[in-house]
Amino acid sequence: MTRRVQRLLKPALWLAIICLLATALPVLALRWIDPPSSAVIFAWEIGNSREAKHQWRPLDDISPNLQIAVIAAEDQKFPNHMGFDLVALQKALSENRRRTRGASTITQQTAKNLFLWNGRSYLRKGLEAWFALWMEILWPKERILEVYLNIAEFGDGIYGAEAAARSHFGTSAQYLSRWQSGLLAAVLPSPRRMSAKYPSEYVQGRAFTINRQARQLGGTGYLKSL
Repeated sequence: MTRRVQRLLKPALWLAIICLLATALPVLALRWIDPPSSAVIFAWEIGNSREAKHQWRPLDDISPNLQIAVIAAEDQKFPNHMGFDLVALQKALSENRRRTRGASTITQQTAKNLFLWNGRSYLRKGLEAWFALWMEILWPKERILEVYLNIAEFGDGIYGAEAAARSHFGTSAQYLSRWQSGLLAAVLPSPRRMSAKYPSEYVQGRAFTINRQARQLGGTGYLKSL
């Protein structure tokens, strides 16, 4: 190896280390520190010039009914994958879907909501995969689910399980019933177009299907596999 190549490799190596630490360290810190907001919430507040509805709640204070409903609706393989559902992704690509949310795991959605922005660019998807991988390495599954449930959008300007429970049903996230949880999970693909508070027939039907799938997974007992 020539001296010139060595001189070029050294700064490239340091740059790689800096980029690695710049992404891994915030993820590691958030294993224990509850994020006060998220990139998606911040963007909504900037765009609407007002604060979003958002209240953090630990996982133990969020109804297991909602936990299993969200897993049933969004990512039934959540306890077993390393951040990516390759089977769902391959299926989405083979069917040439314009919307590939069904191929995005809870981990990927958490990474996007927490650190990134909405959009379909390859850059954002690449960064989403990178952060999702670090989250799977550095966080337990319970932490990933906890953060997701606290920053997911459940309505226009309504983020997290607690704000959703109070806005839609006048209760705390801790006391959400199975049906209420199914309705909240049902609107996740399009929370600004669908309503859990005033559910259409489509949302009600989707909630029924989600609750049936949650029972087939084993109900709240499935959460023990996290």
